[in-house]
Amino acid sequence: MKIAGVQTDVLFGDVSGNLDRVDSKTREARRNGAELVIFPECSLTGYCYESLEEAEEIAQTVPGPATETLASLCRELGCSVIVGLIERAPQGVWNTAVLIGPDGQIVSYRKTHLPFIGVDKVANYGDELVKIGTVGDFRVGLNICYDATLPEPPRCLALAGADLIALPTNWPQGAECLPAHVANIRAMENGVYFAAVNRVGVERGCPFIGGSRICNPYGKTLASADETEETILYADIDLDLARRKTASREPGVISLHRKADRRPELYDALTLPHGMTPPGRTANN
Repeated sequence: MKIAGVQTDVLFGDVSGNLDRVDSKTREARRNGAELVIFPECSLTGYCYESLEEAEEIAQTVPGPATETLASLCRELGCSVIVGLIERAPQGVWNTAVLIGPDGQIVSYRKTHLPFIGVDKVANYGDELVKIGTVGDFRVGLNICYDATLPEPPRCLALAGADLIALPTNWPQGAECLPAHVANIRAMENGVYFAAVNRVGVERGCPFIGGSRICNPYGKTLASADETEETILYADIDLDLARRKTASREPGVISLHRKADRRPELYDALTLPHGMTPPGRTANN
């Protein structure tokens, strides 16, 4: 299957204008054979909101008019898209990524790890870590931006059977190490395809640094973008490779299995809240 990552600028507060951009870029990617087209975090709404009241004014419902417009596009073109948006909550908002398919599938994931920047300063925490949809035979897991700077969210998706993890993101200036390394490491350590799709441009004085990247389950870069240009990345992904968890670099001499080789009985500290320490160990801040 061919997938596409659309590294693009975003129109702040202009859902209609951003939907037009998604429509145009999806059509272009589909003409080039892509069956899944991934857009950045908050690609329908913009990200740098300064108050909850401001974010609530732009927040969308899921499902709602915007997702219905994209569902119609997916039906017409016979493809799937992943977009980011600010979603209206019963109280407040969520930072959400939505996978929409040609058959009516709508899978939404609400960002579970929130940094103190942009709309995340005022958004509600999502409370479901594992959200997986399908594109053809591929199982596609969703994370958003900061989630993937921590190893646990992608690992949970991999353990739940994701073949590809899609990461719509808004990496800003100062986070240059992330586009350079995160997609490769998360792909390799989990044995999955990983697509990190960042935006470019400047929003309310905050520059975004591009560097979108698609990696295979061995951590090899299949496609990458520079720091400033709008572009579409393409990569062919192989279901057999995504599900072949044993890596035999030299048969009978070197063999790795990144699921089976884990020692979860030793990982008790991972489940403790911050500041708590297992008995007999020394706490680190």
